[in-house]
Amino acid sequence: MSNLNASPGAELEFLGRLANATSRRTFLQWAGLTVGVAALGCGDDDNGTGPGNTPGVNLGSGDTGVLNYAYALEQLEAAFYIRVLSAPYSGITAEETTILRDIRDHEIVHREFFKAVLANGAIAGLSVDFSSINFTSRASVLGAAKTFEDLGVSAYNGAGQLLTSDANLLIAGKIVSVEARHASAIRDLLNPNSMDFAGDDVVGPTGLDVVRTPAQVLAAADPFVVNAINANQLPTS
Repeated sequence: MSNLNASPGAELEFLGRLANATSRRTFLQWAGLTVGVAALGCGDDDNGTGPGNTPGVNLGSGDTGVLNYAYALEQLEAAFYIRVLSAPYSGITAEETTILRDIRDHEIVHREFFKAVLANGAIAGLSVDFSSINFTSRASVLGAAKTFEDLGVSAYNGAGQLLTSDANLLIAGKIVSVEARHASAIRDLLNPNSMDFAGDDVVGPTGLDVVRTPAQVLAAADPFVVNAINANQLPTS
């Protein structure tokens, strides 16, 4: 876990570049950079998959359980964007392709990062079910992307308080900032030049982002995951 601890100078440089990004694409590129470097520093694992009978998955307890929870969500998101770009919807623009490809690459890095950090404690690869999504339809694909990104942001917002390790909390904070930019980019594709990135559905009355518990998030994700996910051992406070 020592690879998660970056120097203050490096953190400030990263945040400065992120804040001064001149375009949505530039931001997305920088947003994925630090997490990508951290993932490379954590080593490599084989890409194993779970048995074909889609066994149930127990996330575990403590920080390991919370990281497995994040890993499960990153698996879902990565699988979605891989599917989207394997056969893009009709009429997809060059800008949309670039943005969706950048998001896909970030989600893959996030997925592999958690897999490497968790090592032998990682849950198996999940089986997904996207049968409810029409991948030939722009509205269906971007609508699903909005759902997944908003869910991911609220999940990290709710999970941060459950972590006990400062290093884990630091990296979770970085990843949720990336996910928030993903959510903003998708909302801008759906409704350009609007204020949807701060809509009432993602920002509460107090001006803070929506927070969801693991139970709420997993219930929302359940239609897209074949495996039964057991989160009973996760911390609650």
